Amino acid sequence: MKNLIDIMQMSPEELQELVDRAMDIIANPAKYADACRGKKLATLFFEPSTRTRLSFEAAMYELGGNVIGFSEAASSSAAKGESVADTARTVGCYADIIAMRHPKEGAPLVASRKAGVPVINAGDGGHNHPTQTLADLLTIYREKGTFENLTVGLCGDLKFGRTVHSLISAMSRYAGVRFVLISPEELQVPRYIITDLLEPNGIPYEEVTSLEDAMPELDILYMTRVQRERFFNEADYMRLKDSYILTPEKLRSAKESLSILHPLPRVNEISVAVDDDPRACYFKQVLNGKYMRMALILKLLEVNI
Repeated sequence: MKNLIDIMQMSPEELQELVDRAMDIIANPAKYADACRGKKLATLFFEPSTRTRLSFEAAMYELGGNVIGFSEAASSSAAKGESVADTARTVGCYADIIAMRHPKEGAPLVASRKAGVPVINAGDGGHNHPTQTLADLLTIYREKGTFENLTVGLCGDLKFGRTVHSLISAMSRYAGVRFVLISPEELQVPRYIITDLLEPNGIPYEEVTSLEDAMPELDILYMTRVQRERFFNEADYMRLKDSYILTPEKLRSAKESLSILHPLPRVNEISVAVDDDPRACYFKQVLNGKYMRMALILKLLEVNI
């Protein structure tokens, strides 16, 4: 693997290799402190980001490398009309590896064909966000010790949420995984996920509208924001919005072993009163993202420790 554009490029064996490397980084940080000395990561962020950009930068610094790049399109030659391909080819002359976020779907793929160095998709429009899925997977593995035989509930905006689509794709390859898709009808998961992925592979799933009804059976609850701007009328939004705000009361019927994930940023879909619940894992997820990005950088740069 020379680039990471889509999580499905990685086999379950390759994902496990990254998880194992991340676990070793957590256990032995000093061992990796100089692993990327002399190497440079370029962060090309054409749209805003907090966690993803900073975690890539922290990952490279903790591996002993350096970081160059920009945090908005306006501070790059894109503001002058330069193409993604030309930007990538130029930056490939300066850096050893590139992490790119772009509002246009497919832009990191274009960059990967021209850069001459490995390219990581750090989010492209509503399409893919593979390194968020890596953070999700490490969180699940650290909490559950396995990816198999889990009931995974995904709640909120399942239609437009790129993190949801990537996680379903990745988890669908593990034995005994079952999905509960919790959303208003207006924001159900795209049909292609059902018809091209879940049904042909015999993966059990159900689509429901009630979070409370689904709660007792879940091992993982992956929360996302119900987006007001996606509704065609205000009355439907007002009717449904409070159904998907996670509160301590709604957790009363949940398993003690439940793990609550969220890709962040959070608006109001998880009450701050849930933050101190031992089942809340979303800030652990942030830290796990750094470790998995460290492991990914090492893999793509073919650094052996």
